[in-house]
Amino acid sequence: MSARIVVSADGRKAFESWRQAFAAVAPDVDVCSWYDPAWQPQPGDYALIWKPRSEHMERLAQMKGIVCTGAGVDHLLAHTDFPRNIPLVRMGGGQTARLMADYVIWAVLGLLRGARTWAASQEQGVWYNNVCSRTSDTTRVGVMGLGHLGAYVAQTLSRMGFCVSGWKRSPAELDGVTVWHGMDNLPSFLAEVDILVNLLPSTPATDGLIDYGLLSHLPKGAGFVNVGRGRHVVQGDLLRALDDGTLSGAVLDVVTPEPLPQDSALWHNPRLTITPHVASEASREAQARYAVDVVAMLERGETPALLCDVARGY
Repeated sequence: MSARIVVSADGRKAFESWRQAFAAVAPDVDVCSWYDPAWQPQPGDYALIWKPRSEHMERLAQMKGIVCTGAGVDHLLAHTDFPRNIPLVRMGGGQTARLMADYVIWAVLGLLRGARTWAASQEQGVWYNNVCSRTSDTTRVGVMGLGHLGAYVAQTLSRMGFCVSGWKRSPAELDGVTVWHGMDNLPSFLAEVDILVNLLPSTPATDGLIDYGLLSHLPKGAGFVNVGRGRHVVQGDLLRALDDGTLSGAVLDVVTPEPLPQDSALWHNPRLTITPHVASEASREAQARYAVDVVAMLERGETPALLCDVARGY
C-alpha cells in the first residue's frame, strides 16, 4: 500500500507504541508521526486520530481520509471547522465488537444475579445469601441502538439464550432479535425489557433521552446498562429511579463528565456500578490492523462499513 498513515492519536508520546503496532501487523505500510517537525501533508496521506486540537483542523482538511480510534465521532464533529468533506471512518473490527459484547455480558449477568450485593457483602465481611433463581432464558434484554456494535451485542446475547429485543429509529431485521422501531413504539419495547442496554449513537435527539419518564416504562425493578454516551442519561433521574425501585441496579461505563468528579452522587449509590470507560477499547495492534484495512478499502474506491454519515452526526 503506497498511502501514508499519519498518527496523531493519543499525542506525541504515544507514537512509538503506534509505530510498533503498525510494524507488527503491516510492516510495509508507511507510518509517521503527526508531531514530526519534518512531516508535511501530502495528497495521499491518511490521518489516524482520537481528539485532535483545534489547530489540527487545517491540516486534517488536507488528508485523503481520516480514521478515528473511537467508536464515536461526535467529539470531532463538535469542532465547527472539522473538515466534513473528508471521508471519516469510526473504529470497528472484530476485537472492538467482541470486547463490547463481553462487557455487556458481564454487566447483564451481574445485574441478573445481583453481583453488586455479593461484592458489598464481601467488603463488609457479611455472609448474605441473596439466591437468584432467574435464568438467562427467562430474562428479557433490550438493546437500544442497533448499529455495528449494538447489533453484534444483541445477537451475542441471543446466542447465549437471553430473550433479546432491540430498538432503533428506522425499520430493520436482525436474526435472533425482535426489532422495534420509531418513537411511537419505544414504550411498548421498554415494557417487555428486564435489562435495558443503551448503545445509541450520540445525536441531538438522543441527548437526555434516558430520563425518569423513559425508565418508568420498564417493568419495576429492571436493570440498566449504559455503554452508549454519558449525556444520553439524565443523572438525577437515574438516581431517582434507583432510589425508588424503578430500577434494581445499573452499570455505567460512560458518564458526564469524564472523569467523574469525586463529589458526584453516582459514586455512592449502592445499586450502581461504575467503570471508567473501558468497555471496548481494542489493542493497539487490532486498531492498527483496522486502520490499514480501512485505508486499503478507500484506496480501492470501496466504502468501509463504518464510514460516518457526517450530515447526521455519526
